[in-house]
Amino acid sequence: MTMATGNANEAFNSTLANKTVSDTNIARANSLMVLAPITCMSLVVDDSQGKKADAGGILMDTSCVTLTISQGDSEDFRMPMRYNNRATELKKKMENGTSITLHTLQKFSPDDTYTHQNTSDENKTAPEGPKEQLDLDEDKRQLIKKTMKQIQEEPMDTLSSPSRQQALVTLTQLSPIQPCLGAKERNELVAICVRSVFSLPSVQTMQEEDRTNADFIQMLYSQTLDALQTLLSSLFLEDPSPAGLTSLLEPLGPWMTSAKAHERARAVNSNVFLLNCTLQTQLFFTSFVEQVSSISTQPKGQLTFEHNQGRYFTIFGFPMFGLLLGRLILRICDPDEEIGHEALDGVIILYTILELQKKSIDKEETNKLELYKSNKRFLGPYNPVSPCQNILRMIAEFGDFLGPQQVKDLLLAALEGLRDDQETPSKDTAEMMQLASEVTLSSVLEWYRHRVLEVIPDIMNGIYMHLSSIHEPRAREVALLPISLLASSFMTEVVIALLMCPLPLDSNGAEMWRQLILRKPSCDIRDLLKLLLTSLKEKPITKKGRASIIPLAAASGLCELLSVNSCMGRVRRIYPQLLLALLVQVHYHIGVNLPSNNYSFRDGPSSIFIPVRWVVKVVKTLLLKMGCSYEAALLENQGGWELMVLAEHHHRGVSLLARAMVHYSCQELCRVLYLLVPLLERGDEQHKITATAFFVELLRMEQVKRIPEEYSLGRMSRGLTNEDPIMKVLCIRGLVLLAHRSEKVRKLKIKEINFSLASSTFSTQNTDQLCRAKVQALLPSMMKGLQRVDGLLAVEAVSNVKTILKSQDKKSTDITTYLEILQVLQPHFNDNREEVRLTAITLFGKVVRLLRSPCVPLTEQQLVNCLVPLILQLQEGNPAVGKKCKKTLSSCCYHMAWVLPKMVYNKKPWDISQQTVTKICKYLVNTHRDSAVVFLTQSLEYTKSPRAALRRSAVTFIGSLVPCMEGMLTEEILNEVKAALEALRHDPEASVCIFAAQAQDHVLASCWRNSWSLPRGDAWVCDPATNHRWNSSKENLPVSHHRRSSILDPLRAWKKSLK
Repeated sequence: MTMATGNANEAFNSTLANKTVSDTNIARANSLMVLAPITCMSLVVDDSQGKKADAGGILMDTSCVTLTISQGDSEDFRMPMRYNNRATELKKKMENGTSITLHTLQKFSPDDTYTHQNTSDENKTAPEGPKEQLDLDEDKRQLIKKTMKQIQEEPMDTLSSPSRQQALVTLTQLSPIQPCLGAKERNELVAICVRSVFSLPSVQTMQEEDRTNADFIQMLYSQTLDALQTLLSSLFLEDPSPAGLTSLLEPLGPWMTSAKAHERARAVNSNVFLLNCTLQTQLFFTSFVEQVSSISTQPKGQLTFEHNQGRYFTIFGFPMFGLLLGRLILRICDPDEEIGHEALDGVIILYTILELQKKSIDKEETNKLELYKSNKRFLGPYNPVSPCQNILRMIAEFGDFLGPQQVKDLLLAALEGLRDDQETPSKDTAEMMQLASEVTLSSVLEWYRHRVLEVIPDIMNGIYMHLSSIHEPRAREVALLPISLLASSFMTEVVIALLMCPLPLDSNGAEMWRQLILRKPSCDIRDLLKLLLTSLKEKPITKKGRASIIPLAAASGLCELLSVNSCMGRVRRIYPQLLLALLVQVHYHIGVNLPSNNYSFRDGPSSIFIPVRWVVKVVKTLLLKMGCSYEAALLENQGGWELMVLAEHHHRGVSLLARAMVHYSCQELCRVLYLLVPLLERGDEQHKITATAFFVELLRMEQVKRIPEEYSLGRMSRGLTNEDPIMKVLCIRGLVLLAHRSEKVRKLKIKEINFSLASSTFSTQNTDQLCRAKVQALLPSMMKGLQRVDGLLAVEAVSNVKTILKSQDKKSTDITTYLEILQVLQPHFNDNREEVRLTAITLFGKVVRLLRSPCVPLTEQQLVNCLVPLILQLQEGNPAVGKKCKKTLSSCCYHMAWVLPKMVYNKKPWDISQQTVTKICKYLVNTHRDSAVVFLTQSLEYTKSPRAALRRSAVTFIGSLVPCMEGMLTEEILNEVKAALEALRHDPEASVCIFAAQAQDHVLASCWRNSWSLPRGDAWVCDPATNHRWNSSKENLPVSHHRRSSILDPLRAWKKSLK
């Protein structure tokens, strides 16, 4: 049976007469392929020499396909294609189409001498050399670019001239010319052409706008659509392979889900047309067999589908097979029955292609037409009343060809039908698409769930990406359906995939977690919590130094789970593990930044996401959900949350939380305590610091006595030798708490009146006393570990140790312990942090008050060494520091029975009265002459202080101290003093420069005035002239420098009489 052609076909015969298709099948003797008019496609198959698959096809858009079998009994039959009816006549304006291409080329490049060549082998002229080939390549690309530009300039809202169609014909004629376009260029070309044609309004709309040319618009539209499909067929023949077909189908995909019916109809029509081209092209199946043979590791004779069904069902089709199948299946439920019917035909053709691929591998001879008709009967007729029945049948029958990637693509295609990011579809269309998507998603996952294990991350990512374009509540429910269905079988994989969502979680990511938690079928919440806890135990930094979002994402998932009240019972069961894991994660995430591709912004890109603060937020949420609101409020008031996010203060924030939980008697503390016992020795340094900081504060609990001493006192004792100063301080804190708890128990036992009860607890008292004695014996080790430790840590540890010293008898304490504490505190008098200085000075005075009398020389020397630092600190101008210094000086003087001049305690600046400084220096040198050099050395250290007030006080003190130290200074010390003063003359602070210059003058004047001899071996040049030196002998001195004995001798006698 043949189809008659109209005048329009004859009009285009001359235009396309010179075009030949470069399919190698056509060159065979038993095959024939000719170009039919645009409105007809004829397929001629010659079976005279066996049942070979040699066939040729005319790849033009048609309203029917005529297949002729040249055997004895020829039979004609019709394969309906459901295309739109074409016009049979054209107006005179269209009849001159024979010269379209030449006119177009001349219009585009008037200076070019390019002449169109026939693509047939006998008429094709080969280029003379590489230069000519390059020129030809460049000419073709330039022509294609200019033609594409012309297409883009065509109006999208009207079709009033054949320019668009002429440009498409030009591209079609340029397509077979070598070299062929690359995949990227072909994709761009198709996308531009498809957009130009598909974006046009419907034919009815354009006809209503121009009723006088309604027939012309109908014919022009038909020929334009035919020209586009002719271009698609020509491009396909350039690369009749699965990859080539995919590059043509990709630009058509988004139009399949358009909200406009005429755009969907055009997209479906073009997809079905390309599938028909594929079905008619034998080279497609040949290239498929070659591709399969190249990737197979088995002998070619064993390459059969039945023998290798478990492996080869994933290689049939082409890269976009799953997406195309899903899009066509959704269109079966289209409210427009014509679209649904044509989509069903497309699915049947696709199924036929897949079966032909399978038979090609098995080398089976197949009649394409008979196979198509059989599949059409088998897959059932179109059911416009209940199209979902067609969908279920299709999905069930395609099972043999669906591998993991195809199932994934099928699911994502179903999600595409739910998007409403473009124009709002009609209510009927939206409801039908929701129904079709739900049926597709549920049936695919019910039947082929076991095949998607390896692509679950891609499915979850696809759901997340599509949710941003799905706003209708019912549609979002359908889109989230795969999460709960997959979780019922692959809970671990689904959770791992959800952990990959960008952070912080937006509404879409949070909704995906809640879908996993709330919807059924799903796994038990216990399994989910176990997976989250396992992820929370990972480090955010991998061994290769890369940042990982797994722990942070697990914390986010836990936060969403905590929002579901029905899960609180399960959460409480593992609350201690969750709390400790989160606290460790806070420590891990300090200073950690996520990769940029893992960020999402709720409030725009300007919002800053700090991972460590996000984990702290989860800790707060967990505490509040577990009823620890008082503890959370206490940390908020005392700045505990801010301490946690700082590296140097993290352990303090954790300790504050533990103290708050002990203070408010949290019910879960016993479980936390027993959990921490085995965890203290595990993990890295960050893990140990966090665990120890929490554990130490729990040592004040009564339940600690149930823990063997090895795990409490023993571990704290071993921690004193740890290299990390934070661990040393925490262990000191733990030992102090153990001793304090023992002392508290002892006092309670003393108050007991009942003798029998007291006698029954005698063994307990002995145990507590023994523990306290062991802690006291460790005091020297504690102080030894605090040498060269940061000031804040040192004063924190000393403050803890002082409580032990205060509670015990002074006579039982070795004086060495007190001296070691004073030696630890004194270097921190000059700490840059005010709180450290204040604490160090205050503790120094308190420890001095704990010293017993009489004073020993070692104690006296230690207290003497603190005089100058305290005096200089009084001049800083800080009232709080000055008050503490004055109090500590008084404690030292009281203990040593010193009587310092009253001006020592004066807080007025020394620059007002230089005589005050001179009197203080004379007193110190006369009273503690052996320590004068120490005073000067300490003053030199303070000249390096970052605080200008201290530098100014130090240089003033040096300027008055050096003149008082007659005969005590060596040349080396004097040179050091002069170098320091010279450097301070260039200090950024002007007042320091002034006082440094004055001090320098005092020192030089003292050197010139005091002309006594220096110690042997030392020579000090006081005169700037190098050739003039002072000599201690009186004979060498000038007469004016001789000491007059008549004056000096009476003065010496008078001084002796005063003494």
